[in-house]
Amino acid sequence: MSAQVHPISLSVPPEPTDHARGSDHARITLIEYGDFECPSCKVAASTPRLLLERFPNQVRFIFRHFPLEESHPHALSAAEVSETAAAQGQFWPMHDLLFQHQPNLKDRDLQRYAADLGLDLVRFKAEMDDHIYLQKVREHMAGGRRSHIRATPTFFLNGVVQDISFGMKALHDAVSLAVQRGA
Repeated sequence: MSAQVHPISLSVPPEPTDHARGSDHARITLIEYGDFECPSCKVAASTPRLLLERFPNQVRFIFRHFPLEESHPHALSAAEVSETAAAQGQFWPMHDLLFQHQPNLKDRDLQRYAADLGLDLVRFKAEMDDHIYLQKVREHMAGGRRSHIRATPTFFLNGVVQDISFGMKALHDAVSLAVQRGA
C-alpha cells in the first residue's frame, strides 16, 4: 500500500487586512510568505509584479510576513517598518524599497527609507518604538507555521503551496495554467 501525498495547503485564507495588489475579484490568488532580508525573496520579488502585468484582473497578489529571525537579524524590524508604512498608505512603496536596499536594513537605514517616502516621522518613530505592528507580523508568522512553512519565499496559488525549488518559472507556469483553466 502506498502512502498518499497531500499537498500543503494554506491555513489562513485571504483576509481584508492583507496587503494585496491586483483585482479583488480575481479568480486567482497568489500569496507569498516572505522575508525582507532573504536573498531568495529578493530574487522572487519581481515575479508577482510580472504576473500581475501579464494577467491583469485575473490575478491578485498578497504578501505576508515570515521573517526568519534566526538567520536574518534585521528581518523582523523590516517587517515592522513595512507595517508602519502601511498605516500611512505606503506598504507597497516600502516593500519595494526594502527589497531594493536589502543589504541595508539597519535601524538608521529604515528610518531613512521612511523619510524618503515622506512618512510622518514622529508617528513612524513612536509606532516603531512601541512595536505597534509586531502583533500583526507575529500573526502572519503563526499562520505560516500552521501552513507548514519552513523557508522563504513560500507561495500559495489558490491555497495550494507551489514548488519553486527549481526556479520561478514553475510559478509562472502554474499561474498560466490556472488562468487557462479559469481557476
